[in-house]
Amino acid sequence: MSESRTSPATPAHPVTDRVREALAQSLRGADELLPEADWVKKLAKSEATGVPLRIKLGLDPTAPDIHIGHTVVLNKMRQLQDLGHQVIFLIGDFTSMIGDPSGRNSTRPPLTKEQILANAETYYKQASLVLDPARTEIRYNSEWSDPLGAAGMIQLASKYTVARMMERDDFTKRFAAQTPISVHEFLYPLMQGYDSVALKSDLELGGTDQKFNLLMGRHLQQEYGQEPQCILTMPLLEGLDGVDKMSKSKNNYIGITEPANTMFAKVLSISDELMWKWFTLLSFRSLAEIAALKAEVVGGRNPKDAKVLLAKEITARFHSAAAAESAEADFNNRAKGGIPDEVPEVSLGGAPLMIGKVLLGAGLVASGGEATRMIEQGGVKIDGVTISDKALKLEAGTFVAQVGKRKFARVTLGA
Repeated sequence: MSESRTSPATPAHPVTDRVREALAQSLRGADELLPEADWVKKLAKSEATGVPLRIKLGLDPTAPDIHIGHTVVLNKMRQLQDLGHQVIFLIGDFTSMIGDPSGRNSTRPPLTKEQILANAETYYKQASLVLDPARTEIRYNSEWSDPLGAAGMIQLASKYTVARMMERDDFTKRFAAQTPISVHEFLYPLMQGYDSVALKSDLELGGTDQKFNLLMGRHLQQEYGQEPQCILTMPLLEGLDGVDKMSKSKNNYIGITEPANTMFAKVLSISDELMWKWFTLLSFRSLAEIAALKAEVVGGRNPKDAKVLLAKEITARFHSAAAAESAEADFNNRAKGGIPDEVPEVSLGGAPLMIGKVLLGAGLVASGGEATRMIEQGGVKIDGVTISDKALKLEAGTFVAQVGKRKFARVTLGA
């Protein structure tokens, strides 16, 4: 999608040190800021007039839970919020019914209104762990999309051509591969762009996969005679494996509602190399602090020390400082072979019972095959003792079963 550089004439305002600081904060960890010169003008105008800029983030509630990969853009929103600007948390209840085709090689199944509303209930509550709720404007795009109606939709569709829509990378690839593209998928970027018109957005944030949709907002604002928004794309956060983007389907994620001990341990499991990207995108420490910490590690300090600081910061954000301290103590206890303070309790019957069935019944493995594999790898312990006998039968009683480093259950086994 080509980018127009034209914008309405704007009176010149001085670029002060505060404006330069705001620009640096905007660019921190960002992939692209387009057009940067226009954003500087907007910041300078806001500084001179005292009128906050309107900063929009739209999220479709396609699932009820948010993982920390989603918080990369939320963190940026909070940074801009702390600079005094008005952030708008837009819940895409209307656009969710279309289904975002971004990055898809097939049509995304649309959600029902009931599914969307159920997911949206918990969405903002979770986002509020990052954003300041008192300074956040919450909107639903059905507010202006529903009243648009068929006539309004046709008028909106007339403002963009099929040829330019087909410039979109995922549409181009699907068309070349003769993979079906439904007509309603063309409506998604149009409706997301129209959100920017309705909200008179100055800046829209999104992941790098949203660039086409964000630029659509600029185009439509110009069509409707508004000063076009700038766009700020943030990189997609690699998950725990350091390879794929964080995703529940890849099981490489940290949910922001996960227990503090689990969250802390998962952060410590990432690679030393990935840690620094996570610091830039997830930490609220200054870039100068992070650079100093990195220099200490290069100079010989144990990288784990830095990773512990990151794990405690992230855990404290979604739980509390006390919970983060407790999680660190729990992790250290486990590292010494100890049993964590909080262990799920499970009651089973059928003693004497095969070890594989005990592990499966306690929810510590997903299948008998996984139980066998973990025993063969020396990853199964009963009351701290490693089990090597796959045919072991456990008698009635209460004991702590452990699989791997982080899965525990206190099992009460009856006859």
